[in-house]
Amino acid sequence: MDENIKTEVLEAVQPVLSFWAQRRYLLLIAISVAIAMFLVSVSMALYNSSGAAQLDLSRPGYSAVTSQAIKNDSNFANYPDTGTLDKASIDEFRALYDAQAAKAKAVDAFSGDPLSPTALEISAPATAGPAH
Repeated sequence: MDENIKTEVLEAVQPVLSFWAQRRYLLLIAISVAIAMFLVSVSMALYNSSGAAQLDLSRPGYSAVTSQAIKNDSNFANYPDTGTLDKASIDEFRALYDAQAAKAKAVDAFSGDPLSPTALEISAPATAGPAH
């Protein structure tokens, strides 16, 4: 009889949770997944409708066109990824980094067009005029 009283008291004291309150973590995960799927679908729709999908040369369908892309890296000095780590190599890296940082700082972010091809230094190379 003592045990019956204990169980009745415990049942009376414990709050009765609703169906959704008992499964709130499952509900949280389901809502999070639904929101993520919605945002991914919106971003993919914008990616395709804006024309950026056609410019993405890393896609498998455009592997033939990738080799035709103009690669003009003559002005960019690349730092080697292997070698010794000594004061001379650190100084060389710092000089290359400072040169690129100066170019990045030279662009006025609040000007009319900070993402223009000229500001980003990705302009097409100049071609010669028609021969006479």
